[in-house]
Amino acid sequence: MGPYHLKFVSSAYFFNSLLSILNRYGSRACFGGRGVKVRFSDLGISPQMCHELKRAGFDEPFEVQRETIPDMMLGRDVCCRAPTGSGKTLAFGIPMLERVGRGEPSLPKALILTPTRELAEQIHGVLDPIAWGLNLKVMSIYGGVSYSKQIRRLDRGVDVVVACPGRLLDLIDRENVFLDEVEIVILDEADRMADMGFTEPVCQILEECSPKRQTIMFSATLDDEVAEIRDKYQADPQIIEIGPEEVSVTEMNHHFWLMPNSMKSRISAEAIRKSGRGFIFCRTRAGVERVADEMEDEGLRVTSIHGGMPQKKRSRAVDDFTEGRCHAIVATDVAARGLDIKGVHCVVHYDPPENGKAFKHRSGRTARAGGSGNVISLVQNPQKKKWSTIQKEVGLNIKFSTPEFNEVIQHEDISHIQPPGRGGRNSRQRKDRRGRPNNGGNRNRNKKHYGRRNGRDDTRGGNRDSRGGKRGGNRGGNSGGRRGSGKPKFDRSSRPPKGPGRSRGRGGDNKRKSRNNHSRR
Repeated sequence: MGPYHLKFVSSAYFFNSLLSILNRYGSRACFGGRGVKVRFSDLGISPQMCHELKRAGFDEPFEVQRETIPDMMLGRDVCCRAPTGSGKTLAFGIPMLERVGRGEPSLPKALILTPTRELAEQIHGVLDPIAWGLNLKVMSIYGGVSYSKQIRRLDRGVDVVVACPGRLLDLIDRENVFLDEVEIVILDEADRMADMGFTEPVCQILEECSPKRQTIMFSATLDDEVAEIRDKYQADPQIIEIGPEEVSVTEMNHHFWLMPNSMKSRISAEAIRKSGRGFIFCRTRAGVERVADEMEDEGLRVTSIHGGMPQKKRSRAVDDFTEGRCHAIVATDVAARGLDIKGVHCVVHYDPPENGKAFKHRSGRTARAGGSGNVISLVQNPQKKKWSTIQKEVGLNIKFSTPEFNEVIQHEDISHIQPPGRGGRNSRQRKDRRGRPNNGGNRNRNKKHYGRRNGRDDTRGGNRDSRGGKRGGNRGGNSGGRRGSGKPKFDRSSRPPKGPGRSRGRGGDNKRKSRNNHSRR
């Protein structure tokens, strides 16, 4: 390493440190009060990365990116508190892609842990186009999809893995992936993983990684469980806080409506029609399926998300909503955090949340980025005490009242969205009373009525062979089918002879006999 290279490294280190300080204390307050426009190239990022960011449509860094990228580019551990939708994905993705090495088969170099499949797929969707331009390979690992496809992808070699803890541990136990050479570990939504009971799996995964790794942690709140992971697995981390410390619920228009359980579906459907597209949150998976069916009975086209659904259906549900093909998403709390979905104007708490924190994250689906939205809580008389406790936890004091739609603000006209078709939600997966698949009443659209008999096509009204259209030939007079006569005429006298067990109790001597020779009493 020559003297010029040492001079360049020391200058870059000084520049990044100075820029981090300026960002930390406000760059616009410096330079005599003149506004300073910070670009990605000012954060120590390579020209190739700046080109890929511009090609992907990212022109200027957000606040969380200006604050965290310089420290991460220097290899420091970072613990950042920032709300969902603030630009965290690029905040940790840019320096990670800049610093990550080349992975080998089953030996990735960087790991991003997320609590939900949707967030993993969302991060992969943002980073993969940028990584492609840098000749890097990114893959996502989560449950609900085939093991074999993920294993084949790991065997070909990847550089960055975006994973949920459960499936990743399964692949580690099967020895399909090894984390010994992971240089950078990023925990996204660390508090959400702690709430979902992933603290022990996350710690187990961190133990598998290289001890010389860089550990980055992003979280919406810095509670005790997050602090425990930080103290144990980060080395002198830079603690950065962006935005308000608590999720604010004051920007939404809150309504707490008293009603019996039998009115919930009708009121929820009318609230969505009045407000615009939105989320309907239920407590259980079975409740999600039931409420979704009830919403379609009320004329709304809805999709559903819960932990028991395959990932393909969950992704399709998000796509249908974001592209405006459905009125609402009925979901459990798995969709309350981590998803950056635009166009949510209403949140309906069909069932009460577990606590005030869950209420904040549910309600935070709407009124994002300075917008507004309606939050409607459906209250039954036995639930009034619980809802009063939740209001105190989140700092609200709103009286329970009867439903009044004149107070609901309309944010979007959704009359153009088509109502559900015949058969309702997932009608192709349902079956009729006989157990046959329900294809909307068109089961025989692509099938011939009689199928294939004796190697020949027998169709209603078509030409028939000379031997007749029925098995049994010309037995019994006019029993055989005539050429061109259509459906053969049924003749009772030409039925096959009865025998023991052939037809149980259908005329003749067989009335007194059965397959088991039961005697009549």
